[in-house]
Amino acid sequence: MSEILGNGLGTFIGITLILAGGAAFLTGQALARGWRPQWQAFVYGALLGCADRFIIFALFEGELLSLTGYLVDTAVIIAIVLLGKRITLAHNMVAQYPWLYEPDGLFGWREKRAED
Repeated sequence: MSEILGNGLGTFIGITLILAGGAAFLTGQALARGWRPQWQAFVYGALLGCADRFIIFALFEGELLSLTGYLVDTAVIIAIVLLGKRITLAHNMVAQYPWLYEPDGLFGWREKRAED
């Protein structure tokens, strides 16, 4: 596993999932609150992936230039950014337009049905 990640599994869970994942979720929320386009999630996710690799290198002696480690970390981070964006966007649509939309699960919304 450490050959693929460029570090240990504990470091991946602690730094990538918890630390960078928290930052990624907040980034997704900021993108949704600002009504930013979807492609920006990939740009910010790639930048957070670079920061994640550097923290792993600087604090835990992981490989800085591990391509597979960067790709795996960045893919996870981008997924969390998109998750945070979608959850916040669904909440915003229902909160800002309550006369038009109602919640449809955690990730969606639907048009309100006409009341008889």
